[in-house]
This record gives sequence, structure tokens and C-alpha cells, in this order.
Amino acid sequence: MSSASSIRVRFAPSPTGMFHVGGARSALFNWVMAKQSGGTLVLRIEDTDASRNSPEWTEGIIRALAWLGMDGGEYEGPYFQSANADKHAEAAATLREQGRAYYCDCTREQIVERTGDSHKGYDGFCRDRGLEPGPGRALRFRTPDEGETVVVDLLRGKPVFKNSALEDFVIARADGSVTFLLANSVDDMSQGITHVVRGEEHLSNAPKQQLLWEALGGTPPVWAHVPVIVNEKRQKLSKRRDKVALEDYRDEGYLAEAMRNYLMLLGWAPSGDREIVPWDVVVDEFRIEDVNTSPAFFDVKKLAAINGDYIRMLPVEKFVAACLPFLERVPFEVDMAVFDQLAPLAQTRLTVLSEIGQLIDFAFLPEPPFDEQSWKKAMKEPAAQILADAAEAYRDAPWRADELKDRLEAVGAAHGLKLGKTQAPVRVAVTGRTVGLPLFESLEILGRERTLQRIEAARTKLAAEAETAE
Repeated sequence: MSSASSIRVRFAPSPTGMFHVGGARSALFNWVMAKQSGGTLVLRIEDTDASRNSPEWTEGIIRALAWLGMDGGEYEGPYFQSANADKHAEAAATLREQGRAYYCDCTREQIVERTGDSHKGYDGFCRDRGLEPGPGRALRFRTPDEGETVVVDLLRGKPVFKNSALEDFVIARADGSVTFLLANSVDDMSQGITHVVRGEEHLSNAPKQQLLWEALGGTPPVWAHVPVIVNEKRQKLSKRRDKVALEDYRDEGYLAEAMRNYLMLLGWAPSGDREIVPWDVVVDEFRIEDVNTSPAFFDVKKLAAINGDYIRMLPVEKFVAACLPFLERVPFEVDMAVFDQLAPLAQTRLTVLSEIGQLIDFAFLPEPPFDEQSWKKAMKEPAAQILADAAEAYRDAPWRADELKDRLEAVGAAHGLKLGKTQAPVRVAVTGRTVGLPLFESLEILGRERTLQRIEAARTKLAAEAETAE
């Protein structure tokens, strides 16, 4: 392995319109490896596919990395693969001059017709035909007929690939543009990359890239192919089926610290059987060699639980600041003086910040929101009498949460009910829902007048329902 000071790891995403959580995990693994070794993280945007190349998408990658903590000071770059087009073409020409590559005009249909098997790779038909460049002619790399290619992988040991099983693969298309395999190898060589951490779907590419490195006079990097990420059905995460865009989680109100923590757990475990791990501990303990090669389950419920823990760890003033973008989305006006009082209560209940509107709306709407399911569940006998007794008890009560709780407990005791059953109709009458912020603190903030108005409104509605039922 290279000395620590010379380690250069790279993260090379393609602009695709969204930043996949799998790519985010790879970025983090690369970043931590670079930080703990004193090496360098190199960011390269693989933008040679014109159909998937957009400045907005590239900017999205950079913003997503910055959100995770990787701003411009944490990496070298960004470099753009398209800027190296001349080097790619030069490498392709060199390989042909050396006899390591040749032109081929075979179509896929012709190959299948010759081999009789649609699953077989290229059969080497054009190896010795001596074709010159021309329309419809791609440049193929001539793989060795004998021997083996050994891939040094920090997770998987030393996988061995029989050279005879590797087809002569295309390195430049008929239009002259080079393929991922060659462009990626040339860029890694020119940028001095020593270590590559990427998804296991690229493991089959590693022997081909090593052959290219060796043919071009370079020493292949040390690889680490991390496990695929799967959903609850153990299917590989797919943007067509699963929520995989990091931006979606950010916009839903996941904290960057929580997402970073969770992504590091996909295949790796810290000491002490814990899930909440300070970032400095992650950087100290993480070893790429310890990453499990089994598929990693992206458990959204666990992510939400971890996010809730991180939300509760925030100082209240930072929690309020984190909520501000989400308060701008709510369909009601928020009095920030009132919100500042509600914030410590909301902080104990949230799992994602986008839930904030539904937790606090009762305090800012003229009337509580109406949730039919909550109403039916809570407004069963003796709900009408509990509301009447609660209103009476609250008319002259000192307006403090502890006193409001004691008064309602006494109401419940008179009906032979525990507090949980007693407070349900009061909660729905005042807040509109069976689940929400701590009730008595909410009543204290809402105030006596509005609380009693809502209890009376609920009593009136119950009476009307009873009359209709008769």
C-alpha cells in the first residue's frame, strides 16, 4: 500500500439529475479514508455523456456533498472528465499503435449469429483483420489469451479473473468517443489515484481497468468494492421504485449529521453496539477493511429514528433555525414568539422537520384542524361530560401546565378514568388530533380563552351529533 501521505482516493459521480444515497455513502467512505490517512479526496465529475450532462445536475452534486459536510475545502477539484478528452483519445491511439487494441465492425446481431448464443460476449472475430478507422468501427482492447488478472480488494481479498474469460471490450466508439472503462482509467492515472472505493457492481470492471493501466504503463490502484444497498424486499435500491435521492431526504427534513451517521452504518459497525456515533469517532474508528460484503439494508424507519435522536440533541435555538425553511411552507402565518414557546415541545416529538407544521398548526389556526378519525376515536361516552367538567375546572384554574394536569386528573378520577383516557377528548377538542405535543404545556401556551372556546365548540358539535342520532 502507498504511504499515508501519498494516498489519493477519488469520488467520481456522473450527473444524473439526482444524488443517489449509494453514491453519498461511497463519497463518505472515500472522504473518511482520506481524512484518517492524511491523504487527498479527489472529486471528479464524469460528464462525458452529453445526454446526462447538465450544469444544474453538477451543481446539485456539489451542493449535496456540501450538505453532508464536504465543502470545497474537503476535496481537490472538482475536475471534469470532459476536459480530458484529448488524453483519452491519445491513450486510445497509443493502445492501437502498441497492438493492444484493434478496430472492429461487428454488429451484435452478427456476433450472436456466429456464436449461436445471445448471452456470449464478443468472439474476437476482428482481431487479425487489420481494419482501419471508419464508419461503424469501434476500437476494442485485446485482452490476454492466457493467465490471470488478480484484483487487490480491501474488502474481498484478491479476486482472480481468468483472462480467457474476459472479452475484447470496446474502449472507443465508432464516433471516436471513448468508453467509461478507458476514460476512467486514464483520468485515474493522470490524477495519481492510488485507492478507489466504489460499488460492488463495478467489480467486474476492475480486471479490465487493471489491464488498461498496465498496458498504459501504470500501477493499478487498490480497490474497495462496497456492498450493494437494498430495500426491505432485498432488492437493489432503484430510483424507479425507491426513494433514493439524497436531496429528497434533505428536503423532507433529515439532518445532515443524521444522514451522514446512518450512511456510514450501511455495511460498517462502530464499536460498542451503538448507532448514534459522533463524527470524530467515525473518522477515528472506520476502517474500509471492516466493511461487510453482504448487501446493506436501507432501513428508512431506522434512519427516521436516528434523525429524531439528532433533532432532540440540537440546542433549542439551532432547532428553531433548522425549522425555519419548513415554517415557510405551512399554509398559515406563524407568530415566532409563540413558536419559540412551542419549539421545545415539538423537538421531543419530531422525526423529520417537515412534520413541524402538523404539530403546531392548532396554535395558529382560528379553529383546530378536524381529523375525523381522531374525533370518532376520542369523542365516545363519557366524552361530552368530561369536556363539560374540564371546562368548569379550567375556568378559574391557575393557567400553568402542572395545575391544568392536576385539574383534569381530578375530572378523570370522578369518572373512574385514568389521565390518558380523560385527556383524549380534551386533546382532540383543542388540537384536533389524538397525537401531538405534550397537552398541558400546549394548553398553557394557547391560553385560557382559546382553550375554553374550543372545548365549548366541541361540546356543541357533540350535542348536535347526539341530536341527529336520535
